[in-house]
Amino acid sequence: MAHIRQLARQNQTMLKKTGSYYLIHISVAAMVAYAVTGNLWASLTLSLLEPTVQAVAFFFHEKAWERAARRRAASAADAVPSLA
Repeated sequence: MAHIRQLARQNQTMLKKTGSYYLIHISVAAMVAYAVTGNLWASLTLSLLEPTVQAVAFFFHEKAWERAARRRAASAADAVPSLA
């Protein structure tokens, strides 16, 4: 449990961003699904399932981009010749 708390603290901004994205995605998905199906239960099911999977994927997508940025920064730092 402590590991989860530490992970949440370290990624607080990203988790908030992911949460807001999730809420917007659910709202849009529910409206689109209802417009297509005309069925409230089907639209709610679709609007909860797909955005939930997308929110998890988005979190890991952001983590991968952060990792790539750190690698680029490290490579750029290694490429700078030292004066020593």
